[in-house]
Amino acid sequence: MKFKIACLQMDIAFGDPETNYKNAAKLIEQANGQKPDMIVLPELWTTGYDLDNLKTTAEEEAQAAKEFLKDAALKYDSHFIGGSVANKTEAGIENTLLVFDKDGAQAGTYSKLHLFKLMDEHLHLAAGKEKGIFSLDGHKFAGLICYDIRFPEWVRVHALQDVEAMFVVAEWPIQRLEHWRALLIARAIENQCFVIACNRAGSDPNNTFAGHSMVINPWGEVIAEGGDDEEILIAEIDLDEVKDARSKIPIFTDRRPELY
Repeated sequence: MKFKIACLQMDIAFGDPETNYKNAAKLIEQANGQKPDMIVLPELWTTGYDLDNLKTTAEEEAQAAKEFLKDAALKYDSHFIGGSVANKTEAGIENTLLVFDKDGAQAGTYSKLHLFKLMDEHLHLAAGKEKGIFSLDGHKFAGLICYDIRFPEWVRVHALQDVEAMFVVAEWPIQRLEHWRALLIARAIENQCFVIACNRAGSDPNNTFAGHSMVINPWGEVIAEGGDDEEILIAEIDLDEVKDARSKIPIFTDRRPELY
């Protein structure tokens, strides 16, 4: 099955949800001109990394983001891998990825498991505890958030459940751009699946972000890559390539987990 994907490589206004919702709506409208099957947003797209003020800007149970994504999915007849937002829960404020199908139903949710201490996430956010697996159109996918890609054992947990594509939403900084590219390509090769990674563009008071959203096939070939600035990255994936790669190099049947 083929999917056309639009990654919204947004420039996110620091601590300004109102501006970010307006910008997201504008970019979604522009992306709709390409008639994508899936639209992907970046990490913390409503607030950016304004962690100090999340107690004010984070949404109760991500309700506003959920309504926004549901309405957009219905309006544009597209699935939404809706990036992640600051989500107030009973456990604390979580960095939560939201997925809505084109019928406006919530198809998945995932709260970031690995908190990035170098940006003080552990001081402001509660870590998730569940896997990021979801299904759309009868196909199984996974959602990951930024720092997660440095943990291949976590990514493999999802691949072992027959995931065909992994969506990575991120605010990855420019000084580690080469890590971003290398890690994403490695995750695609070793798990023989598509990796669709949507990073933010622009800067905030503390960081400049890398952009370079990417779509990578199961052989590790980059089939689309963004630049440094805000843009909409369009790519088409064919999930039959996953079966092809896994049949030609059968790493999943050749694993020796009893020795790992």
